[in-house]
Amino acid sequence: MTIYLTNAGKRFNRDWIFRNINYTFLPGQAYAITGSNGSGKSTLLQVLAGSMEISEGSIVMESENKKIEVEKAYTQIAIAAPYIELIEEMTANEFLLFHSKFKPFSNISIFEILRIIGLEKSADKQIRYYSSGMKQRLKLAQAFFSNVPIILLDEPCTNLDATGYELYNELITKYTNGKTVIVSSNDVQEYSFCKHVISMADYK
Repeated sequence: MTIYLTNAGKRFNRDWIFRNINYTFLPGQAYAITGSNGSGKSTLLQVLAGSMEISEGSIVMESENKKIEVEKAYTQIAIAAPYIELIEEMTANEFLLFHSKFKPFSNISIFEILRIIGLEKSADKQIRYYSSGMKQRLKLAQAFFSNVPIILLDEPCTNLDATGYELYNELITKYTNGKTVIVSSNDVQEYSFCKHVISMADYK
C-alpha cells in the first residue's frame, strides 16, 4: 500500500503540531519518524493509522491502484504503541485468538508466536499479571504477525530489557519482508534499520 501526504497539517485548538508535510510512503520500505518529545511523532503515526484526522491537506491511501478510504485503513495496518490497550482480563492465548478474528496472522500458529516472543510458559496467565515488558512483547507480536502490508511502531522498545531489544531486532529482520515499516522514535536503536528518516522539526 502507498500513502500520499499532501500539505498535511494537524493542530489542536490554535497550536499546530505539524504543517506542510508532502511525503509518499512506498510499499516495502522502512521509515523513521524522529523528533524530540512533544514534536508530533505519535500524532503523525496516528494520522497514518487512520485513527486521527488531519486539520489541513490530504492523505490518500492506494493499494494496487485502488483508493482505500482512510476510515478502512485499519484493515491494512497493524500498530504497536504505548497507548494501545491490551484486554487484561484475557490470557495471551485468548487475546491473540481474539485479535486474529479481525486481522489473521501470516501462516503461523498462536503457539509459535508465543514461543518466538518468549511467552509460551505464560500463555494461559491473565495479561493483568504480566510485567510491563511482557505486555510490550505481546503488543509487538500482534503487530508483527498480522497479515497486513503496513506495520506502525511507536516507541516499540518501551519497557523492554536487553533481551527484549534482541527480540525486536529479530522480529524486524525475520518478519517484515515486503512490508512497509514506519517507526516513531527518538531512540536510534529502534530505527537504525530504516533507510528513510523524517524529522518532525522540518514541519513546524
